[in-house]
Amino acid sequence: MSKVVIVGAGVNGVTAAIELKKRGHQVILIDPGPLPHPLAASTDISKAVRAAYGADNDYTELAERSIKLWRKWNEEFGIELYHEVGVMFVRRREMEPGDFEYESFKMLQKRGLKVERMNSAQVWRRFPAWNPELFRDGILEVEAGYAESGRSVAALIKRAKSLGVELLERHKFEALDDVNGRITTVILSEVEESRGESLKVTSRGPSTPLGMTRIAGDRVVMTVGAWTPYLLPFTKKFFRASGQPVFHLKPRQPELFTHERFPVFGADITATGYYGFPLNRDGIVKIANHGPGREMSPESSQRTVTSEDEANLRNFLSWAFPDLADAQIVYTRVCMYCETHDGNFWIAQDPERQGLVIAAGDCGHGFKFAPVLGEIIADAVEEKSNPILEKFRWRPEVRAGSGTDVARFHGENESTTRLSE
Repeated sequence: MSKVVIVGAGVNGVTAAIELKKRGHQVILIDPGPLPHPLAASTDISKAVRAAYGADNDYTELAERSIKLWRKWNEEFGIELYHEVGVMFVRRREMEPGDFEYESFKMLQKRGLKVERMNSAQVWRRFPAWNPELFRDGILEVEAGYAESGRSVAALIKRAKSLGVELLERHKFEALDDVNGRITTVILSEVEESRGESLKVTSRGPSTPLGMTRIAGDRVVMTVGAWTPYLLPFTKKFFRASGQPVFHLKPRQPELFTHERFPVFGADITATGYYGFPLNRDGIVKIANHGPGREMSPESSQRTVTSEDEANLRNFLSWAFPDLADAQIVYTRVCMYCETHDGNFWIAQDPERQGLVIAAGDCGHGFKFAPVLGEIIADAVEEKSNPILEKFRWRPEVRAGSGTDVARFHGENESTTRLSE
């Protein structure tokens, strides 16, 4: 049995901790807390869960498997973390080969998944909040929906503890201890007093700065999301942290936005970047943008939704969902992405720093894979064969601009300039 130290208790870290513990490893999970961490991408009220990935069979297959496991998690946890309300991607023009929606439609059909085409006026009558004169075509993925992200992380943390994962919640990562090119130790500072928790796994050596703690293991796994390029500066050539605006709205006519009439959606997403969710248990509709974003540190003072962000949202709503255009905004946040140059996840051992595994690069589409992320990361830690790890390998040769996320628009200001077309 080996000792694995995992830094970061978001969805990557906690699922990896659970899987590695099940495989017989001693696992220490570290996070500054509180958990779920309020600044982490894993937090918030909802994340889309869908298998529509254009022509990408790898992600489609992985998502299909994840959806089955989300259903199983609902049973195991005894709470409805995953809501299968359908996911709809629609366009203002008829779908054509090469479009994200068209290729998704063909792939889902090929795999035998339930999908409907949204090019019939009769179909559109089910969704009265939408502007059917503008949205003329698209797909409805029936067996898809959303996960309550914050609640899911909380449930997973509880499960990790019950399995015997040692959680150090109020400890902040400071540095890796690199000895002759091998990483087996992290240096931490205590955010506040540890409330009497045992720190028997820690030690202070003569070379450890005052007020710091060293924790050693056989492997170190960094699952710190958008903090990665800031906590590990050598990764800045691989990763970029970007912020995306998120809005929670209170509709005047909530009956128009229940999941029966308003599924999870992407509204011509390759052009607008806008996606959203139906009314939740608290009467909130969430609308967000999946675009280039603004590069920033997760703890930047600039991590706030701007007046321009709100103006762009209002413009979009007036055009797409007139009944939501003047809805009260009750909460905003900036969701942080950890970007890779090609849009694929990065789950791999560092070839230059033996003992270090980095699992990052969510690129804004990672949470849906929560039920399978743990085993993928654990396979990377154990150096086990897993075909998907070739896609997520250590790849410094990949350059900016080689992205594969076809559900995401790449033109600056395109979301505002094209809404009037």
